[in-house]
Amino acid sequence: MANIEHLALLKASISVKNSYSAILHKENGNRVNAWLEWRNNHPQIEPDLSDAYLYALDLRDINLSGVNLSQVNFENTVLLGANLSCANLSGANLRNAILIEANLTEADFSLADLSGAKLNCADLTNANLIGAKLNQASLKEATLASANLIGTDLSYANFRNADLGEVKLNRAILCYTNLIEANLIAADLSGANLFEVEGMGAYLYKANLCNVNLNRAHFTSTCLMKADLINADLTGADLSWSNLRSANFTGANLQLTNLRGANLFATNFHQANLQETIIPAN
Repeated sequence: MANIEHLALLKASISVKNSYSAILHKENGNRVNAWLEWRNNHPQIEPDLSDAYLYALDLRDINLSGVNLSQVNFENTVLLGANLSCANLSGANLRNAILIEANLTEADFSLADLSGAKLNCADLTNANLIGAKLNQASLKEATLASANLIGTDLSYANFRNADLGEVKLNRAILCYTNLIEANLIAADLSGANLFEVEGMGAYLYKANLCNVNLNRAHFTSTCLMKADLINADLTGADLSWSNLRSANFTGANLQLTNLRGANLFATNFHQANLQETIIPAN
């Protein structure tokens, strides 16, 4: 449970809005000066706001770094530009929260619900999102380098131009997800579900896509150079004009896959199903 004094100090420093729509129209409220001053004067104290009800508040630019926020209700709350680095947000409710340009480095979002949240340009480097829900969330131009998203639901999420370098996406759900022009260098997506994913122009150099479902994936002009796609299912996928140089498709299902114009230099199709695959003309 939240520390009563810590919670009272925070709530005394903010202005509660009458509605979420008011927040979106940027109505002015009291700033968080008292909270900031207290945190600056007591750096040794680790605030505990666990289980707090902070629904639809204006907490933009607030410093919640290292705070225990487990099970907190942040639904519809504005945390634009906030600092939540190293905070514990396990099991927190952040549905439709605004976290644009927030500092979320090394934060723990395990089992948190971020459905529909706006995290554009947020920094989630080394964040832990195991088992979290990010379906329909917007993470355009966000940084998730080396983040842990094992088993995370990312269906219909928007990662356009996001940095997902070396991210762990094992067994994650990315159905209908937007990965257009995203950086996924050396990302681990083994066992993930990317059904009808939009990945045009994405960069998956040396990515691990073993046992991945890429059924009807849209990977036009994508870089899969040296990617590992052992036993992947690419039925009906579009990889036209993609760079598949030295990629490994051993045992993969490429039935009805479109490889028109693709770079297949040194590509490994050992024991792959190439039935009705559209192969580039010599």
